[in-house]
Parts: sequence; structure tokens; C-alpha cells
Amino acid sequence: MPDGGSRVTLRLDEPLPVRDAAPELAVDGHVIGAAQESPDGLSLVVETTDPGVAGAKRVEVAWNGVVPGSAASTRRSAAAPITPKGLQKKQLYTDPAQPGPYQVERLDYDLGDTATTLSGLSDLPAEIRGAVYAPTGAKGPRPVVIFLHGRHSACYNPTTRGTNNTNWPCATGFISIDSYLGYTETAEALATHGYVVVSISANGINAKDASFTDDNGALARGQLVMDNLDLLANWNKTKGHPLSGRLDMSNVGLMGHSRGGEGVVEAALLNAERKHPYGIRAVLPLAPVDFGRPTLPDVPMAVLLPYCDGDVSNQQGQHFYDDTRYSVPDDVLRSSLMIMGANHNFFNTEWTPGVSIAPSNDDWSPASDEVCGSAAPTRLTSAEQRAVGTVYMAGFFRLVQGGETEFLPLFDGRNGTVPSAGRAEVHAQAQQPGSRRLDLAPLESPAANVSVTGFDLGAYCYSVAARVRPGDTPCSATTATSKVPHWTPATFAPAVPISPVLRLQWSESSTAPEVRVAFGPGEGNVKKYDALTFRVARDESAVGDVDLAVTLVDKKGASATVRVGDVSPALTPFPVSTNTSNGISRLGKTWLRTVRLPVSSLSGVDVTSVRSLTVRPASSTGGAYLSDIAFDSPGVGRGGATSAVQVSIDDATVAEGDGPGTATMRLALSGKLKAAATVQVQTAASGSSSAGQVPAQSFPVTISKGATGATIQVPLVGNTIVNTASLRYKITISAPVGVVIGDGFAWLTVLDDDPA
Repeated sequence: MPDGGSRVTLRLDEPLPVRDAAPELAVDGHVIGAAQESPDGLSLVVETTDPGVAGAKRVEVAWNGVVPGSAASTRRSAAAPITPKGLQKKQLYTDPAQPGPYQVERLDYDLGDTATTLSGLSDLPAEIRGAVYAPTGAKGPRPVVIFLHGRHSACYNPTTRGTNNTNWPCATGFISIDSYLGYTETAEALATHGYVVVSISANGINAKDASFTDDNGALARGQLVMDNLDLLANWNKTKGHPLSGRLDMSNVGLMGHSRGGEGVVEAALLNAERKHPYGIRAVLPLAPVDFGRPTLPDVPMAVLLPYCDGDVSNQQGQHFYDDTRYSVPDDVLRSSLMIMGANHNFFNTEWTPGVSIAPSNDDWSPASDEVCGSAAPTRLTSAEQRAVGTVYMAGFFRLVQGGETEFLPLFDGRNGTVPSAGRAEVHAQAQQPGSRRLDLAPLESPAANVSVTGFDLGAYCYSVAARVRPGDTPCSATTATSKVPHWTPATFAPAVPISPVLRLQWSESSTAPEVRVAFGPGEGNVKKYDALTFRVARDESAVGDVDLAVTLVDKKGASATVRVGDVSPALTPFPVSTNTSNGISRLGKTWLRTVRLPVSSLSGVDVTSVRSLTVRPASSTGGAYLSDIAFDSPGVGRGGATSAVQVSIDDATVAEGDGPGTATMRLALSGKLKAAATVQVQTAASGSSSAGQVPAQSFPVTISKGATGATIQVPLVGNTIVNTASLRYKITISAPVGVVIGDGFAWLTVLDDDPA
């Protein structure tokens, strides 16, 4: 500078969080003054006469006189200082909920209440009806997004305000509830940015899925989505139709709410069976059910879970994330997000009191609950909930289908946020694409490179106490499955032993407890990755502060240590209320959160020659769940119809016999297996006869490499008692590894063979 002073400039990788406090710059830990931000928010400048800045070694952002990560603001590891970025939301420069350049036109269609019949609904009729939100004047084929609502009453009487969910078409005096019109805010946000959004009606399924389906309507909902896609594809090729040439059927996204969430997963699997599938690039289950535990590899997926869900209160849709992680090697992003203060219904205006036309309700009760009740300060209003829903739904489809990578921090575990999200607090789990990830220790089972020593409890666990096999370790003793979304038993696969993690408990008397992970040949150079990541949660049995320390050691013995509590709130408990059902609160959930430790922050260790990683307690007592230790770099990958072989189970009929025996059932494969695969078999699942010839149990079945089919042996208990009727048992296959599920349900008919 002409007067002999200095100009200090710091260039940022992303804009600063929006705060009331003014940003400052610190040189070598010393604050030199308030900074001037550039118009794009990516540079900070301070002009100073301080002579000490001439030899600066480090320039950092400071707030209110404190450098984040300094001794004045946070605990630090003496071996490796780190900025606690995980404790702050990262404000993104672009907001996906803000309107784009296009006006929106409505091109709705209605082919009637009985326009299609669905084999998944026992060939009963259902409607073909959709609200179409299209960008006016957008050139060329546009990305397509399908919205599918969940299970709500199909019909209501506008005079009496009574509802009916047994008749379809609606009974005399009743009219259809337009649940499919409840996502207009999100649909319009996408349409203004050039997307064609089609929200379809599924009341015919809602009215009949309880009695006329094997799977509570998942297959029927998937078929309905495919029927609507076929219709749209046909119109896209029909000259003179308003949608002619406007749809890019190679770039399709699916959102399903509640049972619609399982429905869109089923649709993506049905699509993969086709010789010429549509380009389904993104799937977003919103507050979903997961009754049958299928997996969905090869498609980027974001699961949205409302913490105050009073309907699907066990957040069972978490299974879609957990079960798919390592089921088939793939190269796509998957994410699971916990939205604090949100309930099940209010993402849909037609399910929201005071906004809906038909009767609706707040699914959370009691209203007096201090965490999730309607008057609780941490509960989002219906408008706030729809706003944050729009942020994450529109953001995900624009990220994946539109390639707008600025939205990646909303989903990759970096705690991104935007103004439209308001005061909503959102926590994340994320698994990056396979090509951008080094899996060191999934921690699902013992491994040669992992040792667990010195803990009071250091064991691989799964499920809840009542559901584990003899000798196995349960992840939780609770009977309130709403508290443990990872281990919530599925309706049709209640005893399947999946979603294992490493459970750790320690006390002051523990002897040098640690988890040690050794790096294999070629794994020690992690410089190319952005972060060391893992999932962690506080053990519900822990009391007081709980913390862990992670240490990396290089080939020369140098180390870097970071405490989880310095960079992430993942080991802090989720809020719990005093309101209980049968003495048990549904809140205080145990849910793993992703922790990201930037490689650039691991000073003091050579990140080109790391030899080991250890996890040790950083509190005198405590407990934690640990999973998925990896190095990765954020990305989306490119998804599409999975090429994984599909496995289906066929119906069978057998004679009961006079004593213990087995019934042979066939597994059909859609192709030849290139590697061995497994599925979990659940016998006598929900919906089966209770007479007892087929005991209720689960067991794994391995399908050999090169197989094009296989058989399973279902235990059978025969007798010499005369029965007047045959009995049927539902047999379910689920949680596949190396394959995906085609038809996961079959009926085993047991014939009585005793003479009268």
C-alpha cells in the first residue's frame, strides 16, 4: 500500500455463513481487524499497518475476536489442531427453494377412477390422474420428476366431513381427497427451474391395499408409477399433445411420501426389469415405510426422516440407506437426513389442518409434548416444514438430475443450509460414490484389519433384544422401536439380522480400550481424499458427556488426534420428552450421524503414508455405536437402472407330512450370478395362518456363483390331526447382498394329508 501498510486477502472455497457478527481476519492466531467481504462472498480483505503480517504463516477467519478452533473457543488436540467446522451450518450461495426464470403452466390429466388395473392390487381398478407443473417456454426435453403421495383416506363427505377408505370409486355422497395436489409448493419451485413435475393420485390403492395386497401396496404403487411414466412417454411422442417433445424420459426423478416412499423404490426396481428402462436417476423417499426391506443400488438416493413423525414414528425408511450401503458395489451418493421438529403429514398441504380442503390432522400427539407438541418451541410450523421440505426435495433433484453441485453440501454430511430452510435443524448421514471412497472398516462384522480391545463391551450388534439369535449381541434393549430407527424390525421381515454396527461401552476400570484399524497395501496414501469419515451415535445407556478421540499414525510414528466433540455434535443426545406411552418415550432416538474430518486439517501426520487409525474413549465413561470408517471425497455419481440380478421367490404347495420336515421353494434369478449372493428368508411372516405347521423364523440363503436359480428349504412341522382346510403361509425374501429383490413375497400352501 502507498502509506506503507499491508493488504491481507483471504480467498474462500465457499461463502461464509450468514451471521449478525462481522467477519474478521486473524494472522497466525492474532486478530488484525474486521474484514471487507467481496460481492461474491468468496474473498475477505483487511488493510492494516501491523508490521507482523508481513511474515504471516497462517490467515484465518475470526468471529467476535475468536478464531474458531483456538484455545479460547474449543478444545483442541495437542497433536493436531482442527477448526470445528462440524459445529456450524455452512450457508450455501444458491437456494434451491427460490423461484427460477420460468413461469409455470398446469397441464393436468384425468383418465378416470378406473383407468387402470394393477396386478399388485389383485387386479382391482385404480385411477390415472395427475397434476402437471411445466415450465412455460423452456426449450427442448426437460427433466421429469414424479411425486407419489402416501396412504391417506381416499374419500370424504364434504357435508358431514366424514371420511371413507374402503370404497373405490368413492361411495355415494363422498368425493375423492386430492392428496396428489398437496406438493404444489415444491413442484412449482422445481418447474420454475425447468423441470416437468407430475404429482399422481393413488387413492384407488389407498382404499384397497389393506386387504388386497401381499405387501401393503408397495408393488401396486410401483406399478402405478410405471403406468404414469408409460402414459407420459406416449404423450411425449404424440404430435399435437401439450407435452409432445417436452419430456426427457432418460432423466427421471421419483419422490414418494410415506407408503409412496416404498412405492417409488419398487418402481425403480420394476423399471430395472424392463428391456428398455426409463432413466430413473434419483429417488427420494420422504418419511417412508419399509415393510419388506428391499435394497436400491445404482440410484442416488436421499431419505428424509422427520424427527417428530407420529405416524411412521420408528423412521423405518432408514433401512433403505442402511441395507443398500454394501449390498452391491455401485458408484452413487446416498444420504439420510433427520429433520428436527417435522412431523409426518405437514409436507403435504392436503394433510395439514387449516390448509387442507378435506379433513386432516397433526399426526404427532400429545399436543402438549415439550419437544414435538404443536406448541413446543422446537416444533416447526406447517409452513416452516413445507419450506424445509422444498429445500431438500428441490435441492436433491437439481443436484442429481441437473448437475447443480453447489447443493451437494446439503446431502454429503457437510451440514449445508440455505435461508429458505429457516431455523430447521437437519442432521445427515452420507455415503459417497464407490469411486470416490476408500472403505477401511465398515464395522459390520469382525475383520482381519480391525482389533477391538479393552472395552467393557466391544461387540458387533444388530436389532433389538427380542429379535436377535441366541448368542448374538443386540444393539438395544428397548422395546420402543421408535427410539432406534436403524434396528426397527420390518413388518414382513421382523427377525432379519441386518444393519450391524460396532457397539462400545467403557468405564474408568476399562483397560486401554481402543479400536485399531490397520491400513493395507496401497491404502496409506489418503492425500487425494477430502476427509476421513465415519458414522457414530451415543449409546442410549450412557450417562453424562460422551466423547471419542480418533488418531492417525504414519510410517514414521507421527500422529494426529482429533476429538469427535470438537468437530461434530454426533455424540450429543437427541431431545427427549417426558410424555410416554406405556412408560416409554418415543423420543431420544439413537441415530448415527456422519462425522467428517478434513484431511487438510490432520496436521502433523504424513497423509501419504498412514499406517493405522485408532478410536479411543475421550471421556472417562460412556458408550457409542461406530460404523463405516472410510476416506472419501463428496460426489454424486451417475445412476440409472441397476444391472444387478433380480431374485424372486415362487409360490409352492406341499403336503404337511406326519412330523418334522421341509418344504422346497424355488428362487428364480433374472440372470446368471457373477458372484455368490445371499438373501434373508422370513417364514410365516405377517399375514400368514397361525395354525403352526410353518414356524416363524428367519435364516440366510446363499446362492452360488454361476447360478441361474436356487431352492430353499422351509422348516415344516407335520402332524396326524385332520384339518378341513389347507393353510397358507407368507414367505418373504429380503435384505439381499449381491442381488436385488424382484418379487419378494410368496405363499406356501400346506395341504392336509391325514385321512378322515
